[in-house]
Amino acid sequence: MNFVEELTWRGMIHDMMPGVEEQLKKEITSAYVGIDPTADSLHIGHLVGVMMLKHFQLSGHKPIVLVGGATGMIGDPSGKSQERNLLDESTLRHNQECLKVQIAKFLDFDSKAENGAEMVNNYDWMKSFTFLDFIRDIGKHITVNYMMAKDSVKKRLDSDSGAAGMSFTEFTYQLVQGTDFLHLYQEKNCKLQMGGSDQWGNITTGTELIRKKAGGEAWALTCPLIKKADGTKFGKTESGNVWLDPERTSPYQFYQFWLNTSDADAEKYIKIFTILSQETINELIAAHQEAPHQRQLQKVLAKEVTCMVHSEADYAIAVEASEILFGKGTEESLRKLDEATFLSVFEGVPQCEISAAELKTGINIIDLLAEKTDVFPSKGEARRTIAGGGVSLNKSKIESPDDVIGSDKLIGSKYLLIQKGKKNYFLLISK
Repeated sequence: MNFVEELTWRGMIHDMMPGVEEQLKKEITSAYVGIDPTADSLHIGHLVGVMMLKHFQLSGHKPIVLVGGATGMIGDPSGKSQERNLLDESTLRHNQECLKVQIAKFLDFDSKAENGAEMVNNYDWMKSFTFLDFIRDIGKHITVNYMMAKDSVKKRLDSDSGAAGMSFTEFTYQLVQGTDFLHLYQEKNCKLQMGGSDQWGNITTGTELIRKKAGGEAWALTCPLIKKADGTKFGKTESGNVWLDPERTSPYQFYQFWLNTSDADAEKYIKIFTILSQETINELIAAHQEAPHQRQLQKVLAKEVTCMVHSEADYAIAVEASEILFGKGTEESLRKLDEATFLSVFEGVPQCEISAAELKTGINIIDLLAEKTDVFPSKGEARRTIAGGGVSLNKSKIESPDDVIGSDKLIGSKYLLIQKGKKNYFLLISK
């Protein structure tokens, strides 16, 4: 597989230094992408860089993941206005191990082949660097004029938000990142750095440092910053980042994020976030354009990414959970959900507390709906709706207004799910 051609049709190349393709054709090449270990999980914003490395390895080349233990401690001026917090080493190591577990679903770290993936942490070589070492060995090779000319620096200094100024720490970030590239070039023969388009200035500083200090040649390749079709930031929801860690973002919520993408975004995302072939993707897009209401493109996208990040079993549960919400589920499928998924499915649904003691002895369904809770404003309305077949408990229709509901009906010994009509849900919580 030709790596540059592959990324080109997928829309994953923004800038590329001349000579990249020739270098990759010449020999097995090492490339790295940097990731900051500021959390113990990646979010989907990191996936673009990880997918670049995945395609790189599939093309027969060696991917290196650089965990920025050192650079994660300082601010990067490219688009950010705040400096980062210092992480202690134990937190850093914990985060690194967690990230490796997640990235191992995309890259082969166990391969003994020449292109087996590797993870490094720049804290390992930066921690012993003294300030005098830095200004003597690195600082003298790059002029202030060169550093000031970088867009990331100019934007910060010229913008209104830059009125507070840029610290020396942030200003020297490109030198610190360039030192990483130089180190990997010298120690691991790494000749290519990849990242988002906002990293172009930092990456090319590294190539300049390699040229001046090591007399070598190295290259830069960046991908576009992913935005939604409406121009808003990719990967953000009302509740924040979409994480790869199932404890932070449940597989159901993760699946729903991809399932709910717009048609225009789905066409773009399926190229970037899956490894489906160009032929398969073109067929999917054509079929989707014939019948967009079936949302086949979104369904395939959601399946591929959910299986890759989580598992096929998690994907199957997410699909079943989705069907529950949209009317196709059964009491049996409801009881199969774990509590986290159950609560994810019914997030935002009105909730009422009911007495566990009263439920033990049994509560008449009409009293439950209109007296003990406010699902219905009156007993008369509750009775009429039940008579019309419009009320379900745990996805099973209530047949009689005389039904008595006991604690045996609880889902997970805690919840009752009431459905009024087709779309109105209420979650009753036993306490």
